[in-house]
Amino acid sequence: MIEDFKGDESWRMFRIISEFTEGFDRLSRIDCAVSIFGSARLSPENAYYQQAEEIAGRLAAEGFSIITGGGPGIMEAANKGATGPDMPAEVKSIGLNISLPKEQTPNPYQNLTLDYRYFFVRKVMFVKHSMGYVCMPGGFGTLDEFFEALTLMQTLKIYPMPMVLFGSAFWQGLLDWLRSTLLTHGTISEADFDYITVTDNIDEIVTIMVEHRAWKNKMRTKSPDSDYD
Repeated sequence: MIEDFKGDESWRMFRIISEFTEGFDRLSRIDCAVSIFGSARLSPENAYYQQAEEIAGRLAAEGFSIITGGGPGIMEAANKGATGPDMPAEVKSIGLNISLPKEQTPNPYQNLTLDYRYFFVRKVMFVKHSMGYVCMPGGFGTLDEFFEALTLMQTLKIYPMPMVLFGSAFWQGLLDWLRSTLLTHGTISEADFDYITVTDNIDEIVTIMVEHRAWKNKMRTKSPDSDYD
């Protein structure tokens, strides 16, 4: 029994390696991409769905590829917004799909699709191949991605990138709690809030991402070997 278990674990290791390898290979040519996160449960009639589609469309028109979790709801809206005949040729609508017992049905608006079994591999792909995050209203998965990237920036494991929370009515309560509880107890610093932008303005999102891309390109010119890891 023990030997069988060890064999199963060895094969799991190879599956993990294969997911990393495929992801790095297929996304290696993606230069400027923004990840958009949000609930899988919001319908096309929901205002946040419609705003996510508009945000993705505006960013794609500026030459940003769009990365989502590949599912329905906000993910579908963002992939949909990134497609269309008028988009720049280099723009991709990318879905990093995850195998789940429910909710995760791949949306039809992806022109670059990857499938994952392991959440942690998928999260590495989001961080490595994105130069900015837009978090729309969502549930545990959205919060997971938000806090994962926030922690990596706080601990200097990745370079700072825009972390935009869209929908102040949805997100403000969380930020108020972070200040009243975590900050009060000294478990985070006031400076940590500098990583976060809360907005209801789509124009502001586009401006933030365009300016960050210009900064990133300037840094690359100064230090060609330096990049996001």
